[in-house]
Amino acid sequence: MPETPSVATIEIGALITGLGGGLALFLYGMRQMTEALKTVAGNRMKNLLGRLTANRFSAALAGTVITAIIQSSSVTTVLVVGFVSAGLLTLNQSIGVILGAHLGTTITAQIIAFQIYRYGLLLIAIGFLMDLVGRNEKIKHWGMVLLGLGLIFFGMELMSGVTSPLREWAPFAHAVGSLQHPLAAVGVGLLFTAVIQSSSATTGVVIVLAAQGLLSLETGIALAFGANIGTCVTAIIAAIGRPREAVQAALIHVLFNTTGVLLWLPWIGYLAALVRTLSPGDLPRQIANAHTLFNLGNLCLFIWLTAPMARLVQAVAPLKLQAPGIRALYLDQFYLEQPSLALDQVRRELTRVAMLAREMLRRVLQVTIEGSDRDIADLQKLDRDLDSLQGEIITYLASLSQRQLIDPQPGLLSRYLSIANYLENLGDVIRSNFMENARKRLSRQVSVSASTRKVLGPLHQEVCRAFDSIVTALEQADLIAARDAADSKTAVGALADRASSHLAKRLAAGEPNRLLTFHLETDTVENLKRLNTLTRRIGRVLLEIDPNAQTTESRETSDSAS
Repeated sequence: MPETPSVATIEIGALITGLGGGLALFLYGMRQMTEALKTVAGNRMKNLLGRLTANRFSAALAGTVITAIIQSSSVTTVLVVGFVSAGLLTLNQSIGVILGAHLGTTITAQIIAFQIYRYGLLLIAIGFLMDLVGRNEKIKHWGMVLLGLGLIFFGMELMSGVTSPLREWAPFAHAVGSLQHPLAAVGVGLLFTAVIQSSSATTGVVIVLAAQGLLSLETGIALAFGANIGTCVTAIIAAIGRPREAVQAALIHVLFNTTGVLLWLPWIGYLAALVRTLSPGDLPRQIANAHTLFNLGNLCLFIWLTAPMARLVQAVAPLKLQAPGIRALYLDQFYLEQPSLALDQVRRELTRVAMLAREMLRRVLQVTIEGSDRDIADLQKLDRDLDSLQGEIITYLASLSQRQLIDPQPGLLSRYLSIANYLENLGDVIRSNFMENARKRLSRQVSVSASTRKVLGPLHQEVCRAFDSIVTALEQADLIAARDAADSKTAVGALADRASSHLAKRLAAGEPNRLLTFHLETDTVENLKRLNTLTRRIGRVLLEIDPNAQTTESRETSDSAS
């Protein structure tokens, strides 16, 4: 008699260890597989999302395909939030993507239902070998995909092995009996998913228990329903402190899953009868099919209700109006989970910095030759704003550089870093040279002649025109505009030579402070040329996104070399 408690204790301990260890391997495998797929396929998925969202139906297809490939509705949601905040997707279209993402996640349950757990260790070995000896990053990442999938299967095998004795354990049979009421099973599935933060893992455990004959089909379906609601907890937690678009996406998750479960709950018996007909005698497959049909049915229903859903979430979580200020608008840590999307956000912020620089450039001649102290102060404020935004971009790029990046992301990050520094240099030239000369002019009461203003004006306009092309190139990814900026040396040089010739002729003019005025005017010409040099450098950096693009300067260099 005294041995019975000890044996029971050992069995319970082994059960907890096996279930916990198997679940941990499953979750870790899911994370590894998702991270690797996100790295190796994230860029393609972003491009696919951009192409397949013309309407709510194609948006739903895009969400299904992307999530089925990456196996993470969270990654799909990050992409959606980025596209909505960039104005590339409407909220209505984003709802279609999110609805499709829920259907895409059911592929995990379908794979698990094949019960091919014995291949787990083989996949782990192959994946590890690919990661170990792979000659390029892509092979290594695909190795991590296989390793992650192997860990999922191995974790399922562990859980399957330790749960088989539960059929003969009375306390477990009693506990399962209490789940015969669908609401109780939904509650258990909800709580379990909220704790482990993975509906796929919950569904996997349900399929394992069903394969051992420990759950009825109806109970398994109700537990899977609960998992769908429980995953909303993860979505809400993840949205805290995130962009308002992320909050709206989380609310769509909650609305879709909760309403869907409430609609299906009274019809569990009919759903069970349908999947028994589709896959007779295969309980794990029946649960997987019920999970898929549940999400497919919800998609078919809610796809017609995207407009009212959008109005509802906009009423609950309206977008905040951005107050004027100097803070970055697009560099949220939320986007770092998807490096290609984070780089898109950096480009948008660089466009804001370039617009500040353009405003400084437009004012600089007027401030230098006739501006007041107030004009100088206004220009100085723009420079401080530019420096502040540039600093935030550099910090954000530093954080992004710590993530797993694949080609062409490292090169793109480096180019954006160069552009940010060139824009800051442009502001520094204006602050250190133009504003300083403006102060000297005011303090020494220097006056610039009307004829000199006429020759400086066209030079300034051409420098501004070239920089306008930089803003266009950043804003619209326009290589023609980038090439126009990069090739602006000839036009600017001709106007600078004309201005210098005019100034040389006026050196002997009998005016007060003629020498001081001459220095101010020649400095203005040289500094405008320096601003154009920085503009051309930014243009050349932007052209590097197209390896076939050549500027006039690069062509001249190659011609002279030959």
